[in-house]
Amino acid sequence: MKVRILRGQFPTTQLERPRVTAFNDLPEFILGPLAARSDTDWYQAPPGKWCAAQIVHHLAVGIEGSGRAFESRADKPAMARRPRSIFARIGHLLIMNVGWFPPGRKAPSQSLPAERPERAAVQQQFTEGVQRFLDLERRLLPTRSADLFVKHPVLGDLTLEEWMRFHVRHAAHHVKQIRERLAS
Repeated sequence: MKVRILRGQFPTTQLERPRVTAFNDLPEFILGPLAARSDTDWYQAPPGKWCAAQIVHHLAVGIEGSGRAFESRADKPAMARRPRSIFARIGHLLIMNVGWFPPGRKAPSQSLPAERPERAAVQQQFTEGVQRFLDLERRLLPTRSADLFVKHPVLGDLTLEEWMRFHVRHAAHHVKQIRERLAS
């Protein structure tokens, strides 16, 4: 069951768990529940855990970084996907097909959030990163759908479409944490 999340609201039961299926829905999916919230809500977190601002910053850094990598390679000749290790194949199956992220895995250093990211800057970085991918999609697909790759630190080489699917899965993983912070 797909649930439309309205600004500042979030579901209260497990049956109403939010789902996002389209990349262009990410800003509403992630930022919508935070829109009407105070800065206090953005920055509260249990000890040793990221606050909502840090979670959004982490997602924004990942989207921005992979989008910039595609931009830098867009005019390069056709590429071939490197073979995936067994670890990358299992990760791909679990994350991309099942939507399960192994617990306790640390984020790659390049996607770690700032200690206290500025709310407006993080919102802008996130929405601009999503827009960058949508612009790349219009520009590069379907022509470059099978010959342009950016390496993911765990999953190996991913196409633009695979990265977009990864970002949707990743956001769905982290929105649960944002909802937990807002509920406390």
